[in-house]
Amino acid sequence: MTRGTAMLVGFALLWAGHVILAAEAAKPAAQADPKAWKDLFDGKTLKGWKATDFGGQGKVEVKDGTIVMELGNNMTGITLDGKPPRDNYELTLEGMRLSGGDFFCTTTFPVGKDPCTLVVGGWGGTVVGLSNVDGYDASDNPTTKFLTFKDKQWYKIRIRVTEPKIEAWIDGEKVVDQERKEHKFSIRMECDLSQPLGISTYNTTGAVRNIRLREVPADAAKDDKEEKKDEKK
Repeated sequence: MTRGTAMLVGFALLWAGHVILAAEAAKPAAQADPKAWKDLFDGKTLKGWKATDFGGQGKVEVKDGTIVMELGNNMTGITLDGKPPRDNYELTLEGMRLSGGDFFCTTTFPVGKDPCTLVVGGWGGTVVGLSNVDGYDASDNPTTKFLTFKDKQWYKIRIRVTEPKIEAWIDGEKVVDQERKEHKFSIRMECDLSQPLGISTYNTTGAVRNIRLREVPADAAKDDKEEKKDEKK
């Protein structure tokens, strides 16, 4: 190959490289998957959260990848320092009661324009349900259930808010399936400071970890069925 030919080949390759780079740059940026989970707790700090100033609250600190909320008089908790979705989303976390005899990872969350709370282990340690539905709290409405929780055991909590309903699961078992139409949702005044999204304990030391959130379609139940079909294939 002559020197001139080699130079022409080199220029051609260089030009081809520029064309490829320009084509790649012209491609639209890949959009983030709207169904992707977003971590709300980095496992190391309280970044994105603040200790809730209930008055009489216990200490809140990060230990071994968990947020520990120590026993207070009466409530201790954390509140998200941000604006979560108000509809069509799922929230998951793991909660553990370290000591005490009441709720240990009760979660307040948005339902459209209103707040609501999923109580986990309230009223002496066993009540699960929504506070409030049509003015009635978790101990006295159609979502009321009684479950036993062991100390120092992790429980997986999943909350889904869509336009048709509020749903919740504990360790994969559905514990709430509440239609929204023609119902009013609210919170007890003790949880006011947990808005818009907060987790709290009552006369109990609790811990939480793996707090995540994602957006879901309004017909998320249909989405679940499709996922299960795919898993069976």
